[in-house]
Amino acid sequence: MIGFWRFHMPLVLASTSAIRLRVLAEAGLPAEAVGSGVDERAVEVSSGAATPAAVAVSLSQAKALAVSDRMPGRLVLGCDQTLDLDGERFTKPVDRDAARAQLERLSGRTHRLVSGSALARDGLLLWSGFADARLTMRPLSADFIALYLQEAGDAPLSSVGGYQYEGLGAHLFERVDGDDRTVFGLPLLIVLEALRGIGALAS
Repeated sequence: MIGFWRFHMPLVLASTSAIRLRVLAEAGLPAEAVGSGVDERAVEVSSGAATPAAVAVSLSQAKALAVSDRMPGRLVLGCDQTLDLDGERFTKPVDRDAARAQLERLSGRTHRLVSGSALARDGLLLWSGFADARLTMRPLSADFIALYLQEAGDAPLSSVGGYQYEGLGAHLFERVDGDDRTVFGLPLLIVLEALRGIGALAS
């Protein structure tokens, strides 16, 4: 047991995301990162016309369960997020041209990021939920988008919308309504509540 954490083994984060691991560490949760190997596109396609929230939760559940199956006895947290622009769901851009196109569409507009999370142990789903945030991107010129993509390298390809808000992506925005941790893809407050609910955290 460490601090608020009540289990002997650390939480397993079903992701290799450095920012999400950092969010957990800053909240005093011992955690280790393990890639899920889940085919995100396949899950998204199978979700069909589901809402952005439903897709985010489905992705989170798939990741948590995949890692849980490989790590018996361990508590696993899966996280993922989707982007909703006026009812249209965005996915991660497949290349820099796709990232440019996404940024052009988001420029000067407000979109919604939905971050889902799920907890699993021994192949059983214990909990899932989501939270959202609204982000307003400032009007961007074609030259600035080109500069951003040049400076950011491949980082935008790992984020829906073609940006990473925790890094150079902050230059793209004029307003954020919601918790930064939700923007990072880990809705911390509801995750902490869920962990308290199953006895993993002091309460």
